[in-house]
Amino acid sequence: MSDHHIKRLVIMRHAKADWPMGVPDHERPLEERGHREAPLAGKWLLKHGVVPDFILCSSALRTRQTCTWVCDELGDKAPTPKLEDGLYSASANRMLTVINHVPDTVTTLMVISHMPGVQDLAMHLASRDSDHDAYMDAATSYPTSALTVMETEKSWAELDGQDARLTHFKVPRH
Repeated sequence: MSDHHIKRLVIMRHAKADWPMGVPDHERPLEERGHREAPLAGKWLLKHGVVPDFILCSSALRTRQTCTWVCDELGDKAPTPKLEDGLYSASANRMLTVINHVPDTVTTLMVISHMPGVQDLAMHLASRDSDHDAYMDAATSYPTSALTVMETEKSWAELDGQDARLTHFKVPRH
């Protein structure tokens, strides 16, 4: 793959959320552990040079809070996130439809959303030449704050399945 044609997709599950009584699912906040771990994802992205130029974030409170922490770590390199109602409790196919509409001027796209969609999407897009260990880790368990990094030469509109190489799967923890 020639570097100038490679697009990167970062799929992130929101950080650990709380379950306060009487709070609708969409408005569930991060719990203390989530507030500690979400910034670690931003630190990891920065350290590994995987800085998104566009972020699509579910409109749920826990994903918005996760996104804020990630962007705080990215500092002035952080793009302005776009809240996307369609990513809330979305299936992998719904997420892919949202991604398919991203302009090709975006070279590194980050999507912050929910289970099971994030894991299903990563598995659906992973090509046969994916990193075996990263693929198996993502397939086995996709805990809160987990990040999948994928690379593709296709345009966002062309992504449909088994056409992105899964290169990293990381669960940022203290």
